[in-house]
Amino acid sequence: MNTFSTKTWDESVVSGAEDQPRYAHAHAVMTYTGLIEGESSVDYLLYYSGPGYDGAGYAAPGFERIEGSVDGRKGSFVIRHEVGFDNTGINGTFTVVDGSGTGELTGLRGTGTIAGAKGECAVHYTFEHSI
Repeated sequence: MNTFSTKTWDESVVSGAEDQPRYAHAHAVMTYTGLIEGESSVDYLLYYSGPGYDGAGYAAPGFERIEGSVDGRKGSFVIRHEVGFDNTGINGTFTVVDGSGTGELTGLRGTGTIAGAKGECAVHYTFEHSI
């Protein structure tokens, strides 16, 4: 099974009050298992339209650098996210940034999806790739 989990999450409001429209920056460390094995560093920009947590209808862009292996090949690569979140969980898509692969992952290309229910530790992912 292909999953990742959040090891650390640090979020801070960039602009806007808690009870008003605002945006925030989040930095996280993730741990991957399955087709992708390793650890990553990711940064997201999050938008909140008002009070509460629900970000329904808004996609959070992000960049993530993963160090480890893909299908047994070692190296690192960067993916660009478009992630949606709401009171039920998260879902989104990602694409490998062209030219970002290193080591045995040089030339890596690919796309994937993520999906996870609110309150669950593991988020499931798919990843279609080629080198």
